[in-house]
Amino acid sequence: MDMANRNQGDKGLPELPYERFISCGAGVLTNAELIAVVLRSGIRDRPVMDIARDVLNLRGGDGNSLCLLYDLTLDELKSVRGIGEVSAVKLLCLTELSRRMSRETRSTGPMFDSAAGIAGYYMESLRHEKNEIVMLLHLNNRMALIREERLSVGTINASLLSPRNVFKSALENGTVNLVLLHNHPSGDPAPSSCDIDVTRRIRELASMMDMHLADHIIIGDNRYFSMMESGCLD
Repeated sequence: MDMANRNQGDKGLPELPYERFISCGAGVLTNAELIAVVLRSGIRDRPVMDIARDVLNLRGGDGNSLCLLYDLTLDELKSVRGIGEVSAVKLLCLTELSRRMSRETRSTGPMFDSAAGIAGYYMESLRHEKNEIVMLLHLNNRMALIREERLSVGTINASLLSPRNVFKSALENGTVNLVLLHNHPSGDPAPSSCDIDVTRRIRELASMMDMHLADHIIIGDNRYFSMMESGCLD
């Protein structure tokens, strides 16, 4: 029987997630209920809501936060009794959709002329990464995004930022305005002395080649650090 979509035929039974969606809309559903609707059904001795709550308790979760879904693997989801490969794949695909939806905004206009706009655009795609990732943003004269490029993937605590790679790419693309972007897996976006030193060196070299390094933004956990805003590049 489809436990999330069962018609409420017996008086006194609690309204199930699918029915609550139909009668009240998605906004009233809890996180566990939303997952239950996606999973659709439980198994013989496990209601779908119990399975959904178990998903939110994986990795010591608090039973409510959805953020842990970004880090879960296929095998971890399949370890929940009542979740098979198809349901696990559905949940992982929904997680990836949420990443893409958070970034699917217009890449032209004012959002790229501010550190907050750039950080907001890349926050969800970078803050859950376990390694440091360095990206180079190629911008036009109006500071609108032309192209984004992943320059390197580092270890959990050290990025691999090479001035040579930055300028090789910029020259190949005829880019004038540049923004560097990387994440700190620790969640703390504060720059290291190395981050600041290499950024200053790149900015000086950019100026010599008639390019402009507009900013270097570090993404943390729902926080960001802008070297331009902080005065590190003065």
